[in-house]
Amino acid sequence: MNADPRMRGFARRSDVADVEALLESRVTTQLPSEDLATQHAAGRVLAGAVVSPIDLPPFDRSAMDGYAVRGEDTFGAEPFTPVRLRVIGQALPGRAFAGTVASGTAVRIMTGAPLPAGADAVLKVEDSRLLEELSEGQAGAVEVTAAVAPERNVSRRGEDVAASAELLPELRLLRPQDVAVALAAGIANVRVVRQPRFAVVTTGNELLAPGERPQDHRIVDTNGVMVAALLRRDGATAQLYERIPDDARALREVLSQVDGDGIIVCGGSSVGAEDHVPAVVRELGELPVHGIAMRPSSPTGVGFFDERPVFLLPGNPVSCLCAYDFFAGPTVRFLGGRSRPWPYVRRSLPLARKINSEGGRVDYARVIVKDGAVEPLLVSGASILSSTVRADGVVIVPRDAEGIEAGATVTVHLYGEAVS
Repeated sequence: MNADPRMRGFARRSDVADVEALLESRVTTQLPSEDLATQHAAGRVLAGAVVSPIDLPPFDRSAMDGYAVRGEDTFGAEPFTPVRLRVIGQALPGRAFAGTVASGTAVRIMTGAPLPAGADAVLKVEDSRLLEELSEGQAGAVEVTAAVAPERNVSRRGEDVAASAELLPELRLLRPQDVAVALAAGIANVRVVRQPRFAVVTTGNELLAPGERPQDHRIVDTNGVMVAALLRRDGATAQLYERIPDDARALREVLSQVDGDGIIVCGGSSVGAEDHVPAVVRELGELPVHGIAMRPSSPTGVGFFDERPVFLLPGNPVSCLCAYDFFAGPTVRFLGGRSRPWPYVRRSLPLARKINSEGGRVDYARVIVKDGAVEPLLVSGASILSSTVRADGVVIVPRDAEGIEAGATVTVHLYGEAVS
């Protein structure tokens, strides 16, 4: 750990891999679980497997609009030699036909309606000609113009999911269709991992509130809003605090009172005279990491208040995003039951132009994808927030590489595509 580096610089910088290993060794248990109404559970992580209490579907039902028949009664039917059947009733979704389909009879049936007793197939309405309309108390008649085999157009009980079968596995990130199948099985509540709750604190005398216009050498606080959105993307909730001035006493008062499962502080983590955050975090807890061998995000810090992680993210917006991606994001996702790796789709593509880097540090290189190849952005400053907007993603240059030569195949983490 560095001594106070203000106006001195970092005596040493931690390796990215060592910081990642520290977080994995200190943050080892996901958050406890809670019950949640299934209808509100999309986007949450299952704390345990979900088993179906019933067969799905729970009864034999029609997969078509048409007529419930005995398949053998239709054998030989063709458009010019149709088979005539007497229509004795109808079955609708939620309203079964109470009688039995005997030989020579049929029941008008709609998709999803219970299959009547005696029937073993459903004749599509397109393969029939109505002769006499079914009326109350009287049978109708239909001509069959194509044969239908037994079991055709019928959805049998349990063919979707059998009772006692696993519907959804543990630690599943629930999608809308997952919620739908659980509700179909009559499951009103599911057990999910509690969402991580993180406090987001931004610091800086120069910061204006989001929505204000920059003025008088002051800039708008974008980091707090960006980090809060990243937290929500990663399944957490964010409590965004008012901007704190560059004042040790004010920082101490806020950081000593915030609650939740972790804290993210944006700004005030570098080596300037007004960068008070590292000293305050040391005072209130521990700061095993301050200064990391990476570009951007060198002034990142990682600390703990008891066992709650505290992330010190640099004030430059690209550095803030980079540090979140490397350290805060994986920890947040793990606490909430998700996987630690970055939630970006990865693609392997050729590099059209060399990425320059210095050995001994990890580089977070913003790139664009053009004509099936990767090109580094010419603008790479840590304060150029628009570079992350123009970029399609990032390529990570490892610490032992002095750049990556043109023509090499690289892994691109795409900003615009996310995975669970």
